[in-house]
Amino acid sequence: MSMKKVAIIGSGNIGTDLMIKILRNAKHLEMSVMVGIDPESDGLARARRMGVATTHEGVDGLLNMAEFADIDFVFDATSAGAHIRNDKALRAAKPGIRVIDLTPAAIGPYCVPVVNLEKNLHQGNVNMVTCGGQATIPMVAAVSRVAKVHYAEIIASIASLSAGPGTRANIDEFTETTSQAIEAVGGAEKGKAIIILNPAEPPLMMRDTVYVLSEAANQTEIEASIASMAQEVQAYVPGYRLKQQVQFEVIPEDKPVHLPGTGTFSGLKTSIFLEVEGAAHYLPAYAGNLDIMTSAALATAEKMAQSMGRAAGATA
Repeated sequence: MSMKKVAIIGSGNIGTDLMIKILRNAKHLEMSVMVGIDPESDGLARARRMGVATTHEGVDGLLNMAEFADIDFVFDATSAGAHIRNDKALRAAKPGIRVIDLTPAAIGPYCVPVVNLEKNLHQGNVNMVTCGGQATIPMVAAVSRVAKVHYAEIIASIASLSAGPGTRANIDEFTETTSQAIEAVGGAEKGKAIIILNPAEPPLMMRDTVYVLSEAANQTEIEASIASMAQEVQAYVPGYRLKQQVQFEVIPEDKPVHLPGTGTFSGLKTSIFLEVEGAAHYLPAYAGNLDIMTSAALATAEKMAQSMGRAAGATA
């Protein structure tokens, strides 16, 4: 099966880490072009040293490169606002191109590989939600496949040093996009997301707490579903793990929980505690929040490329 050529827009931390992952680990993708806007960026310099074509003229520079004719996938690791412009330009130049969006723009459907990649394999643009979403939505979905989830709340705590200008500029989009994806992908009737930039020194690894309020259900089945889902995520994010045992609290009907602006609930409260350690390909190990985004994006594109190869073989 032929390799699918890819370009990355955004030569910052996320784009550079993704490039290294593709060069080291991809089985169905070939790194072709790294795109930036700062000619002196470390990402572009590294790309050149690793034999990857580069441009510092943004998406317009990519469209003018001879390599663009062979590009099958574009990863966008810029910002929500920039992605809207980039996707429009890419689609006008090559309508069939596949775009993997690592920003909170959410032009295309939300995609969390272990939960809903199969139904999105043929989409032209998929959104990788957020780092908090990639870490926590699988856990909400794990509970949801056992019991109806009324409400899910996630708290993503990341090292301040791992939050670059793009992350800081998109805090509002982070909470909105993650909340919506908790519902659309995780299966919760109502979702809420909170992000904490932890200034601790030395920097702490990404930690995520997931609170799920569901209908009454078998706790053993929920715990087994969570453990199984964690193993599925570990297949592409080895540093993803449950930090401690899942906790349960039965909320009786005569003593319901009231959440202002959301509703009153009884049933079962499930508390899940996660840690995400990065692979340290380019970013520090504590930057699991960035690593899970690049890992999920790579896993998504790899599966899409594999699917495209099978389809091409079937019609040959």
